[in-house]
Amino acid sequence: MMLAQVLTPPSVGWVAIAPEIVLGVGAALILLLDVQFKPKRSQLGLAAAALLVTAFAFAIVQYDRVQSLREATADQATNLVAQAFPFDAMIVLDANAVFGRFAMLLVTGLGLAAGWRLFERLGARAAEGLALMLISAAGFMFMASSTHLMMIFLGLEVGSIALYVLAGITRERTESDEAAIKYFLLGSVASAVFVYGVALTYAGAGSMNLLEIQAVLTRNVFTRPAVLLIGIALIIVGMGFKVSAAPFHSWAPDVYQGAPGGIVGYMAAAAKIGGFAALIRILFTAFPDLASTWGPLIAGIAALSMLLGSTVALVQDDIRRMLAYSGVAHAGFILTGVVAGGTGSGEVWFYLGVYTVQLVGAFGVVAAVAGATSSGAGIDAFRGLSKRVPFLAATFSVLLLGMAGLPLTSGFVAKFGVFTEAWQAGYEWLVIVAVLASVIAFFFYLRVIVAMYMEDPVDEAVARPGLSARASLAVASLITIVIGIVPGPLLSLAGEASPL
Repeated sequence: MMLAQVLTPPSVGWVAIAPEIVLGVGAALILLLDVQFKPKRSQLGLAAAALLVTAFAFAIVQYDRVQSLREATADQATNLVAQAFPFDAMIVLDANAVFGRFAMLLVTGLGLAAGWRLFERLGARAAEGLALMLISAAGFMFMASSTHLMMIFLGLEVGSIALYVLAGITRERTESDEAAIKYFLLGSVASAVFVYGVALTYAGAGSMNLLEIQAVLTRNVFTRPAVLLIGIALIIVGMGFKVSAAPFHSWAPDVYQGAPGGIVGYMAAAAKIGGFAALIRILFTAFPDLASTWGPLIAGIAALSMLLGSTVALVQDDIRRMLAYSGVAHAGFILTGVVAGGTGSGEVWFYLGVYTVQLVGAFGVVAAVAGATSSGAGIDAFRGLSKRVPFLAATFSVLLLGMAGLPLTSGFVAKFGVFTEAWQAGYEWLVIVAVLASVIAFFFYLRVIVAMYMEDPVDEAVARPGLSARASLAVASLITIVIGIVPGPLLSLAGEASPL
């Protein structure tokens, strides 16, 4: 009888991790099919798209389940969390996890479509690139649903290692190799810092489970407060690298410039979604009572990111480096919402969702202008673009104005939301800095638009984007406009995305 009980396998709530399973198993199958049958690259692309659609369908099922549980009491919700996975409630199925999956799957699909020309040029390595893309997406989605610090670390490493390889997948280019090596080395340092922070957090709170840490802090029974606070600070530093927040951003401009143009938009967006999903989960689940302690640190990083990113982007001639420093500034804008604590999680997710879509689209335009494998695109390549390829100029303008936060775009709604939450949380000075940085940022976005519409075209020809790329850019632009005019549905959905 006892032996039978020992041998009985645990009951696993597979629905809680179904999207990750679909992408992980699908990536393995793509590699096996490529070795065995040598399918056409178009067939591989259709297989990857089918996997993304399937994972999205499971995410919808998860959302429906979460909605059905919204009336549960706190104790019932905790029991449901514990049943989701057998390993000490390490995985949760809540609105935060589901929204993270929605965002990740959307940018992955847009990134795949925008960068398809790159996969066509990779030849025999196309299957490898697609598999790495799916694996990285699965890893970063895992971070959104994990309630255990080591599980978050595992998701972080799965997603990050895949991106390191993707950065250097065009092995013939020296710039790509350098980008991959730099990304790997600095990323490894950041991971080490994060793990050290996890160790100190465990030493201070006696657990690595976020729900248990929250319970310990609520009862005020932890014995090493200084060790715990240092651990939290190191965790924030580790995640600051992943989201390219200043002063941990030094890798971003070089990596974004050197990585293959067709994939860099996805790389930038995926890392931000995974990093912020984990940061929201950790701070809002385990340490909401310490918001007055970690809030000033987050606010300082946010202010530095906004000012440094905006001012340095202003003097960049390479559009990729400009977008990289713009990403540093946007990391600061998102952190402005984080300082508000759990009440600002909806606004943070809304900003993260719309910005990453704009980011994938913007890098898609750059890839179309400079070439899918090119190392960079100077502003000269964009002069007179409206006369050469009006579609690219129009979509790029919409996406840049969305990033700038122009009214009637999704970026305006996103910035207004995080600024309001930060102001109500008592960080008026940070909101003033954010508004100043937004004004500065508007000028370097406007500089590119002026070059496209008001300057004479250069002699260089621009390759027409393929059908999939045009569809991706059109969808990204449409989302930017529609969400800016009718933000209510997405605001309502994001407002539910508070971690358990």
